Amino acid sequence: MKVKNLGSLHVETKLLYSISLRRYITIDFYLPKNIADPSQLSLLLINDGQDLHQMKFDVMLNDLLETNQVQPLLCVGIHANRDRKKEYGTVHTADYANRGARAGAYKDFILQHLLPFIHTNFCVESFKMKGMAGFSLGGLSALDLVWNHPHIFSIAGVFSGSLWWRSRSLEDGYVEETDRIMHQQIKSGDFKKGLKFYFTTGSLDETADRNNNGIIDSIDDTLGLISELEQLGYEKETDIKYINFEDGRHDVETWGRSMPKFLLWGWGGKEI
Repeated sequence: MKVKNLGSLHVETKLLYSISLRRYITIDFYLPKNIADPSQLSLLLINDGQDLHQMKFDVMLNDLLETNQVQPLLCVGIHANRDRKKEYGTVHTADYANRGARAGAYKDFILQHLLPFIHTNFCVESFKMKGMAGFSLGGLSALDLVWNHPHIFSIAGVFSGSLWWRSRSLEDGYVEETDRIMHQQIKSGDFKKGLKFYFTTGSLDETADRNNNGIIDSIDDTLGLISELEQLGYEKETDIKYINFEDGRHDVETWGRSMPKFLLWGWGGKEI
């Protein structure tokens, strides 16, 4: 176990064995210090936790906690490995290339192993709020888990999410209105009170524009999903926050710029 101490933050790295995934998973726990009221502590799970190191997430969170800009927040960075494209995705179905085929096993790890471990290991009976976030395909995975478990999670952070995830390839008669898997989940679902969604993209995320409408797919798919949420009754700013970086790319540097905005929106009520 690795340990790091900052002024307002204690960081631990542990290895947990997942029975459902049949492998060890590296987990970073970012625990705020000196919590006066444990009932005010929230929890944020973050896919692709290995990327948090590059964006200096520990320093970022420590600064926000020290200046009281965010409420007490235990963040958990879940590292991915070479099976990332199999374990991340949408649980109820894999994509047309069978990517995400083990997303159900990943869900079982989160719900049946990781969450109980957190409650037991940190002696927290319940959290004020639980959220999940991720980058690219990890963002899709986070959104899928939050959307399908609103009794557990209440906020999703989707950074350049792989919302193109589709049931049919472009070469096999893809139809945008019906074949985007996450969009269809939202469209066929119901309004779930209390859920909040944060989306971020970059105008330089990619160059692909499959429908030739002049908008890159990353932005187009995000706007389309937001539209589906609005159709169900979710409102912009109150329930949905969307930020696009004109100079943003599909990389950790861009997601790192957006991360404090997400933390402030979800747990601070402020913007920077």
